[in-house]
Amino acid sequence: MNPIAASLEGRHALVTGGARGIGAACARALLLRGATVTLAGRDGAALAQAAAQLDTLGRVETEILDVTDQASVLAGFARAARRAGRIDILVNNAGQAASAPFGKTDAALWQRMLDVNLTGTFHCTQAALPAMLEAGWGRVVNVASTAGLAGYRYVAAYVAAKHGVVGLTRALALEVAARGVTVNAVCPGYTETDMVREAIANIVAKTGRDEQQARAGLAAGNPQQRLVQPEEVANAVAWLCLPESAAMTGQAIAVAGGEVM
Repeated sequence: MNPIAASLEGRHALVTGGARGIGAACARALLLRGATVTLAGRDGAALAQAAAQLDTLGRVETEILDVTDQASVLAGFARAARRAGRIDILVNNAGQAASAPFGKTDAALWQRMLDVNLTGTFHCTQAALPAMLEAGWGRVVNVASTAGLAGYRYVAAYVAAKHGVVGLTRALALEVAARGVTVNAVCPGYTETDMVREAIANIVAKTGRDEQQARAGLAAGNPQQRLVQPEEVANAVAWLCLPESAAMTGQAIAVAGGEVM
C-alpha cells in the first residue's frame, strides 16, 4: 500500500465551504491520503454535486450548516460525528470577501465579514475541539489569507477578520500545544476560485478594464506573476494534517508565490 495514500486512514475530516474552490480541493487532497471527509456548507445541491465528483476517491459525506450560527454548527457537527466518527481534522475554509472604501464600509458589511470569516471559525473550532482533546489527537487548519498577514486597500473589514483568524490560530495553538492537537493557518494569495472571479468581475464593472487586464492586475502582486491554484493551497493544508507534521503549530503559512514573506 502507498504510505502516502494511507497516512490519514481512519481519520474523519470536516471541511467547511467544501462544495467548491479551495474547500473542494482540500477535500480531494485529504481523501487521497485516506481520510473520510464531510463536506459542510449552506448549499445542499452544491455539496451533493461536489460529493458525487469526489466519491470515487473515498468516503464522502455532506452536512448542511451555517458557520455563522452556533446552534447550526453544533447540530451539524454532531450529525457528522454520528455518521462518520469523531472529527479528527477540521478545515475552516468557509469565507466571504466584500470590498468597499473604508468610508463606505457600513456596519452591516463589517459585521458580515467578521461573522463569516472570524466568528464562523470560532464556532466550528469550539464544536470540534473537545473531542480532539479527549482523544489526544487533532488537526485544525484555518484557511485565512495573505490579508491576515498584510494590509490591502478597500477590504478593511475582510483584512480585519482574517487578521483575527491568524491571531486566534496562534492563541489556541499555545493553549493546546501539549495535548496532541495542532492549530495552523494557511494564507493563500489571490487564488483561482469563485471569490477571485467575482473580484475580477467587480474590477471590470467599476474600472472599465477588461477581464484579462483585471486578472493581470491581481496576478501582478504575486512575484510568480500568476494566480495560485486551489490544489496548491490544498496540498499545504493536507501536509499540516499529517501525523508527521506534529511539530507544526501556531503557524500562518503563506501560499502566495512569495508575495508575503
